[in-house]
Amino acid sequence: MTERESMEFDVLIVGAGPAGLAAAIRLKQVSPDLTVCVVEKGSEVGAHILSGAVLEPRALDELIPDWRDDPPALATPAGEDSFLFLTETKAHRLPTPPQMHNHGNYIVSLGNVCRWLGAKAEALGVEIYPGFAASETIVEDGRVRGVVAGVMGITREGEEGPNYQPGMELRATYTLFGEGCRGSLTKKLEALFGLRAGTAPQTYGLGIKELWEIPKDRHTPGKVWHSVGWPMKPDTYGGAWLYMFGENLVSIGFVVGLDYRNPWLSPFDEFQRFKTHPAVRAMLEGGKRVAYGARALNEGGLQAIPKLVFPGGALIGDTAGFLNVPKIKGTHTAMKSGMLAAEAAAAALTGEDRPAVLDAYPAALKASWVWAELEAVRNIRPGFAKWGLWGGMLNAAAETYLFRGKAPWTLAHHADHSATKPAADCPKIAYPKPDGVLTFDRLSSVFLSNTNHEEDQPAHLKLRDPGLWKSVNWDTYRAPEARYCPAAVYEAVGVEEGEPRLVINAQNCVHCKTCDIKDPAQNIDWCTPEGAGGPNYIGGM
Repeated sequence: MTERESMEFDVLIVGAGPAGLAAAIRLKQVSPDLTVCVVEKGSEVGAHILSGAVLEPRALDELIPDWRDDPPALATPAGEDSFLFLTETKAHRLPTPPQMHNHGNYIVSLGNVCRWLGAKAEALGVEIYPGFAASETIVEDGRVRGVVAGVMGITREGEEGPNYQPGMELRATYTLFGEGCRGSLTKKLEALFGLRAGTAPQTYGLGIKELWEIPKDRHTPGKVWHSVGWPMKPDTYGGAWLYMFGENLVSIGFVVGLDYRNPWLSPFDEFQRFKTHPAVRAMLEGGKRVAYGARALNEGGLQAIPKLVFPGGALIGDTAGFLNVPKIKGTHTAMKSGMLAAEAAAAALTGEDRPAVLDAYPAALKASWVWAELEAVRNIRPGFAKWGLWGGMLNAAAETYLFRGKAPWTLAHHADHSATKPAADCPKIAYPKPDGVLTFDRLSSVFLSNTNHEEDQPAHLKLRDPGLWKSVNWDTYRAPEARYCPAAVYEAVGVEEGEPRLVINAQNCVHCKTCDIKDPAQNIDWCTPEGAGGPNYIGGM
């Protein structure tokens, strides 16, 4: 058995995202004497945070009421909302759904928000360890006792290299997991403790984002622009955003629901094609792309939230799935979940009886505005999966204006990978070549994400059964991972010679987790690489 040093805390938080940092701050506000530690796999706080974010400040107002006196960098008050339906050449303005009204909200760099929250947490005495990836959960006698973090120097062959470090055991009375979408430790906890029993399967979208600098005469600070329609077919869920913030920055992105059917579809190329629309081109012309990233989004809503507590720990934030899909926002709900878990943990730690399970946390969550908000929109996203764009929009209107979120039914979800059809049953899609000015290829995009992994380490993308790739992924679906991955990680080679095989370029991975979600045979496991590996998103992301 590997001998490791250990450190003890009252509360350990895995992930320095909005939920984890809000939890850390709330713990110190409620009980300043508690010892609180946050571990973060990114090279710094905010390095792995990607969002084309319009922030609803409701939770932030509760956590730090005077935050506007010292706001995060680049926070820009949201201005006029636009919601459009696109055809190939036209943009038709539609009434903005009430969930998408952004008066009082702020366009932000979510990475900057997390850096700002991190500084607030540290000022209160929270210990934050960036570049310290949690690779294993410590479970003893059926209870989570902490995590192993900081293991480094394992070679590609799985042996201890010359720079091997065994990592540390970070132990705590309670461990809060805020890993973000499709967390690798959370995935194992769900299986170990049966957390998904009785819930709908989680469903996801892939969000791909670019950051542009455009001429100031084309820039309208606070502009919020959303669209549906082209280039998506009506049977595929998707949409786009464009937010203008700072002095000349534009966050532009595209989301494709991962329950799409056609394995020839490439979300990355659909995004590039979207930028050629006349209405979009007009906003970007004369500008320069300065950053790129991608990540999966939880879209399952209320019915896909797993059991949140287990002996010694709890799930908070996007690892549990609190995104409000119609609102296209989840930061406020993630933060509130962290705050409520923190309050439950603080009460348990300062009370006479320290329960193994923090049942007060889910009880408080169900009594909060988070639950009411998600319950009101629970049928909107699955309506698009069931009836397509037009039926989904009619259902959304009925849910919003007729039933007002109180329909006497709850629509079901299905797992995204199960929706994929055989390649032979679907039309191939021809995508135009990138021009290098408005549209780009994957490799030049990955370069802008500042992605880096130590080369001599075990691949963090693992096939459970390598033999399934040829018999399932290639023979039936013609290697969909080469198209759904936005970072050129997966490559089918030897096709012309009649001997196709899969090459995994793990060093390109931007940690979006799409492969772990969409693989038809559920044969790919995304695991945590060494700390500080992956993207390093710049301050405007």
